Amino acid sequence: MQLERLLRNLLDNAARHARTVTGIAVTSDADGLARVEIRDDGPGIPPADRERIFERFTRLDGARARGTGGSGLGLAIAREIAARHGGSLHAAANPSGARFIAALPQAR
Repeated sequence: MQLERLLRNLLDNAARHARTVTGIAVTSDADGLARVEIRDDGPGIPPADRERIFERFTRLDGARARGTGGSGLGLAIAREIAARHGGSLHAAANPSGARFIAALPQAR
């Protein structure tokens, strides 16, 4: 259920910020990790904020209302879930929009 919540938080965030397109890709690597990459074509995340967005209650658009912009907890919770499962979550560079990559150990 927690992994579902991680994915739901990332996908909800992508849908909220996308202009027209969101995408998801799942890959498996020889290092034993499954990678889930979620992208959108929205305004993106400035490089200086790519780590800060995982802090609780952080919202980059200060004018955003709580009812339309969320509480600023979703990404922090998603990262905590990834870590609890032995994985990681980070925001990566993307030429247009946001790009999140969750790396999680594959089930045996």
